[in-house]
Amino acid sequence: MVVGEVIGNIWATRKEDGLVGLKFLVVKPDHPASTPEASTFVAVDRIGAGVGDKVMVTRGSASSHLQEGPAIPIDALIIGIIDSVEVERGGANG
Repeated sequence: MVVGEVIGNIWATRKEDGLVGLKFLVVKPDHPASTPEASTFVAVDRIGAGVGDKVMVTRGSASSHLQEGPAIPIDALIIGIIDSVEVERGGANG
């Protein structure tokens, strides 16, 4: 899973049949200061996230099985809107 922030919307009037009715958002991944910043990506949203929301995203083949029937052509799916994050300092966490 990836944690990131929704930074934009994508509108596409023409798309594959399996993608009709799905909402597309641009997500910028969050990374600790010690790692290089990854590029933004597009994720499908069915839970109502919006610009500015912190989200959890699953990537890869698992995201393409979001509904019954054959897999659809996506590689990122928003699976949660984050209310808060708590990380304890010390030990292995630095």
